[in-house]
Amino acid sequence: MNDGLIGATDGLARCFWPGEHADYIAYHDDEWGRPVGDDIRLYEKICLEGFQSGLSWLTILRKRENFRAGFAGFDFRKVATFDEGDVQRLLADAGIVRHRGKIESTINNARRAVELVEEAGSLAAFIWSFEPKPADRPTRFDRDTLMQITQSSASTALSKALKKRGWSFVGPTTMYAFMQSVGIVNDHLDGCHSRTACEHARAAFQRP
Repeated sequence: MNDGLIGATDGLARCFWPGEHADYIAYHDDEWGRPVGDDIRLYEKICLEGFQSGLSWLTILRKRENFRAGFAGFDFRKVATFDEGDVQRLLADAGIVRHRGKIESTINNARRAVELVEEAGSLAAFIWSFEPKPADRPTRFDRDTLMQITQSSASTALSKALKKRGWSFVGPTTMYAFMQSVGIVNDHLDGCHSRTACEHARAAFQRP
């Protein structure tokens, strides 16, 4: 291990956190840090980060397809119509995290997402407006740096803006993890093969 990097049998250097889990490695390589501009996927990521609170992301990742099935593919316009019957259905679904507060939060946030689209035009336009400037980001990304960043001024501002609009389970730490996952920030370590790929994807990304 060098500055938080791990080697692999495929010869690629990666961030330390996926370990040797094949599904986690695929998530690291192909998804984490890649910019997302689709409203449904952004809503999904916010909700799943909320479900992750107190758990490992690997647990959520391995249940993601069950979450998608239970929450109408995270189409927030559909989830906004869920009622107590849907809450009970989801509480009985062993394939997801059966936490009433988080389930109700997902439904609440769907309704708030509909309102936010009416306000800002899209979730993407609103969320990407909180992208930090390069000068506000670290100049070096090693394990120590990454482990010290659990939230930022940008994630705090996004958290406050969403809470003001009635969203829940959107604290600044949760929002920082969300910003990492959807490529608003690129926190792959220096030397990780995915860091450069994510930078290229961010450069080509058409910000809303």
